[in-house]
Amino acid sequence: MIGVGHLGQHHARLLASIEGVELVGVCDTNRSRAEEIAAKFGSHSFESVRELVSRVDAVTIAAPTVSHVDLALPFLEAGIATLVEKPIASSVEDADRLIDAAQRGRALLATGHTERFNPAVAAALPLIAEPRFIEIHRLATFPERSLDIDVIFDLMIHDFDLLLTVVKSELTSVEAVGVNVLTPKADIANARLRFASGCIANLTASRISRERVRKARFFQKDAYVSIDFAAQELEVYRLVQGGARPIIHGGKVDVPHEEPLRRELEDFVDAVRTGRSPGVTGRDGRDALALATRVAEKMESGFATETQRIQL
Repeated sequence: MIGVGHLGQHHARLLASIEGVELVGVCDTNRSRAEEIAAKFGSHSFESVRELVSRVDAVTIAAPTVSHVDLALPFLEAGIATLVEKPIASSVEDADRLIDAAQRGRALLATGHTERFNPAVAAALPLIAEPRFIEIHRLATFPERSLDIDVIFDLMIHDFDLLLTVVKSELTSVEAVGVNVLTPKADIANARLRFASGCIANLTASRISRERVRKARFFQKDAYVSIDFAAQELEVYRLVQGGARPIIHGGKVDVPHEEPLRRELEDFVDAVRTGRSPGVTGRDGRDALALATRVAEKMESGFATETQRIQL
């Protein structure tokens, strides 16, 4: 386990509890933190990631985004299965470096888009077909972490991954706006995406909200699908023809509540054991990052135009 901060400690906790998995060691730039987490979960702490390369079959990385490439490359080049938390890298070019290294080393590369393993999302995906309009709100209180990236790469990237999973169509236009409130980077953002199929997606993300909201709604022909990510709740309504007039039928769908991160790590472990592709591949992570980058660039160009107008 590389990086045992806010999220990495939960990786360590869960990996130590999965049957058939040995948590060989943890590594963090904060040595005392690494020692604390290692002792808590019956493992060992290491000062350098290279000390672990010869000792492990797989590794998960939950360090700051800027260090993902340097941390992951030694493992991938050695053929060791690697799960990298989202965003997979700081740039699309760096994501391509990881994918190339995985191919050269014949190593499995997974991306930690945990929301894909949310039980409500897993139950909803088979029900979503050719959506025409998608609306997603992902609002969080101000964090003490992930401030090295803006809200698009911190929160909204989860929804880009989900969009690319359900909308199998070329992206044709992007409108985006972001606002810096408490940090030098955008803390609130809105993006409106249009696809060749005619589908329009409206996404809002904030990390300075008073309340936590994580909901998505999908509108498609004769059906409406609603996901509450936080509550792990799914609602589905369909238009049923028959009788004098059509009626709307549906309601809540039973969804087993499970920890998405546990499901993600169990999927990764099973992929390592069986040799199959993980639920979210390195390529999936790269594609979500590419879309996030495009939205961020559009947002920045919008700011430039606005500033120029003010100066004129």
